[in-house]
Amino acid sequence: MITCVIVLSYKLYQSSKIRQSCAVKGHQPSHQTSDKAAAQGMSSKDLQVVKSVVLVCSIFIMSQLPAVLLSATRLINPEFDRGRSLVALFGIFSHINNTCACINASINIFVYYNYNSKFRSVLLSIFCLSNKLKE
Repeated sequence: MITCVIVLSYKLYQSSKIRQSCAVKGHQPSHQTSDKAAAQGMSSKDLQVVKSVVLVCSIFIMSQLPAVLLSATRLINPEFDRGRSLVALFGIFSHINNTCACINASINIFVYYNYNSKFRSVLLSIFCLSNKLKE
């Protein structure tokens, strides 16, 4: 998953540079101008896309880390399971895993609300509609 985030970020950066060079070539035929635009980096919108993707993926990775550790421990130590000698410790880690999954789902709503204007408008329309139904 971490490798995918790195590759995705790199590809988004490359596509941003290509879009900028195409946009500059479309407006001004000068080759020097397109080189300058490509060297300036990503636009603010492209940078925001990369930030939101990295943030969502990082939150997902951190929330899934307990599940990965739980599964790896179960493979290494068969007693770390339900009905075995380490059942209490297994229960604690299972609750931590479930809590992280719930936190992931809760945080994603706010991340998408902050970074995605279409999600924000739909969410606000849903809340406004529910408020009108209550009145």
